[in-house]
Amino acid sequence: MNTQRKRAAESFAKQLEQYLAQLPEHQLYSLKGDGTASLESWFLGPKAENQELFRSLAIQAINEHCNDRRIYFKQDPEYITEAVKETEEYKESVFEMKQQFEKLLNQLKLSVPFYGYRYHGHMNWDLTMPGLLGYFAGMLYNQNNVAAEASPVTTILEMLVGDDLCEMLGYYIPDKTEIIEKKKIRPWGHITCDGTVANIEGMWAARNLKFYAISVAEALKNESSLYNAKQMTVKLVNGRDEVLIELDTWSLLNLKIDELLSLPERIKSHLKDDGVINNNDEEDQKIEKIINDCIEKYTIQFLGYNNFSKRYLKDISHDPAIMITATMHYSFPKGAAILGIGASNIISIPVDYDARMNVNILRQELEECLLKKRPVMMTVCVIGSTEESAVDPLTEVINLREEYRSKGLEFWIHADAAWGGYFATTLNLRNDDSKMIETPSLSMSEYVKKQYRSLKDADSITIDPHKAGYIPYPAGGLCYRNSSMRNLVSFTAPVVYHGGIDPTVGVYGIEGSKPGAAAAGVYLSHQVIRTTPRGYGKILGKTIFNSKRLYAAIATMANDNDPYTVIPFHRLPSEKANKPESEIREELQFIRENIVNKSNEEIIKDPKVMELLCELGSDQSIIPYIFNFKFEQNLNKDLNLMNELNQTIFKMLSLSPDRTDVLKTPLLLTSSEFNSSGYGEDFVNWVKERCGVEGEGSVTFLLSTTMNPFLTDTPKGSMIPTLIQSLRETVIKAIDQIKN
Repeated sequence: MNTQRKRAAESFAKQLEQYLAQLPEHQLYSLKGDGTASLESWFLGPKAENQELFRSLAIQAINEHCNDRRIYFKQDPEYITEAVKETEEYKESVFEMKQQFEKLLNQLKLSVPFYGYRYHGHMNWDLTMPGLLGYFAGMLYNQNNVAAEASPVTTILEMLVGDDLCEMLGYYIPDKTEIIEKKKIRPWGHITCDGTVANIEGMWAARNLKFYAISVAEALKNESSLYNAKQMTVKLVNGRDEVLIELDTWSLLNLKIDELLSLPERIKSHLKDDGVINNNDEEDQKIEKIINDCIEKYTIQFLGYNNFSKRYLKDISHDPAIMITATMHYSFPKGAAILGIGASNIISIPVDYDARMNVNILRQELEECLLKKRPVMMTVCVIGSTEESAVDPLTEVINLREEYRSKGLEFWIHADAAWGGYFATTLNLRNDDSKMIETPSLSMSEYVKKQYRSLKDADSITIDPHKAGYIPYPAGGLCYRNSSMRNLVSFTAPVVYHGGIDPTVGVYGIEGSKPGAAAAGVYLSHQVIRTTPRGYGKILGKTIFNSKRLYAAIATMANDNDPYTVIPFHRLPSEKANKPESEIREELQFIRENIVNKSNEEIIKDPKVMELLCELGSDQSIIPYIFNFKFEQNLNKDLNLMNELNQTIFKMLSLSPDRTDVLKTPLLLTSSEFNSSGYGEDFVNWVKERCGVEGEGSVTFLLSTTMNPFLTDTPKGSMIPTLIQSLRETVIKAIDQIKN
């Protein structure tokens, strides 16, 4: 553990408390309150309807910044005088800057119009105005959150944002009394550049913790400075108390996570109780440094995986395993490679027909690791896959860990909620209140709600404000259930931190320099909108509603006489129940009559329709679907031809460096593929069977991601019929192109 970082954090906390105490109430940094309720004021708007508001606030930021420059030691001289501005060199340079700026603006006109009704590709849409304004204002001051001396303001903002993300996801933040007297565990979160970095950091912390007990035991055995703590006991996962240094390697690899994280403080208490030091801060710091220095030389961080394994893992014949859903993000094999674990030690857990982790197969893999005495480093649940918007059965995985703890097996649980994390705001996990806010909005299904309520038991959670938080890039995030986990991944750069004195959030994790503007953007957006049902929950509740309406329209868009058929990946309720074809067709007709052809107001007044709507589509707001075409009245059976059709549709409805005609692209989608290496052969064959095709290889599918809360509630009515008409025309063009 890095005791210098701990002391710095404690010192900064005292300074911050004193600073905040002297400020007038209206100036206090905070993230409290339920936010406003006007969703229309939060975005610039699809047609820049809030242009004047946005412009005036952006100009205010520039004016305030420029004024700060003027009043900073007023007696200091000006350098860029009016005389300088009149020189030819200055004028030529300004002219060139304006010319190049205009050129850049013209180039940017070819960018993807994420802000429009017609964008349904990746996990992007418009950005919140407070997010943009906070980022812009912070950018003007160029704060670097690598060290608090470089970011005295945005460091505080990042700490507040970290706490807010933790609370949003269900982690409880105790007050000082609860921490000191009741030994409550405090969570901690921070901003990363993206979800990839957050996922890799989570893996890094889990790896270091997995081997930490071995390091501590070796230090207790060999370091005379720790002699008085040598017989310290620990509680095993089965509840028994044993002397730490007497445990075998397998037991050391499977101590409970919080038990492991408490070891440095427990060693310190053993030494203090034996009279090694007096009870004061200065002496505490000395003993903490002794403990840190003694343990560090035995850690995997210091020795490297190969040396550590040769010295201390001789009786463990298998590399540690990482178990992750097949829908995993690519950051996990990348992280395994970076950490020296090796991507080959990732065990991909197949998914069920809803693209959720198959817990039965996870159980089989855990059982095999137990029998072979193969350490399990971590299990990862995806809370909103980036292609199917599927939420893994986190509750079952947590229960499974409790079961295997009784058998002597412990592992870290990480939730990759990079995409899905902000959907927790529809539930308000702070109070576990799943009440719907207002209509037309929709909460998630009961199954999904159950998984979100279990997030508080995950050891770490990745969340991306720059996805469903509608914040400018780069703004990822990582939250730890136990704040001590951050110490597992801290390093000190003496030149920057002056020997570890400066308090900062920058020493924790992978990144060094990172923009304080990102923290400012997230902070201001959270401050205005709030991460509650009346804030972000309102936005995302509407996107769920809109996504399900879009799903209903896509599922019913093909008529018997059309030259194509469409297969949504997510099955209808009647299909999940294995009802006969006649009942499936009846359900489609009911959806067409009561959802597709009705207004929002008509839908929300009908409880039966709302109940069905909640069960349609994905767990959140991404819809995968596949088109196939007909030869006269016979459905195409060739997999390659079906893939070609969907690839052609994608090319027609997407932009690329060599295709930038934004104004002639009426709808923007993205695509991916189901392949046997990721999803399993049985899963891919099931998809082919549903599409009515045969052949070897992957299945190409299209994706619509709905992040627009205004989509079905515009003054002129729903935009969905317009989008469906554009999609229908494109499908027919693509079929003609392939046939010709």
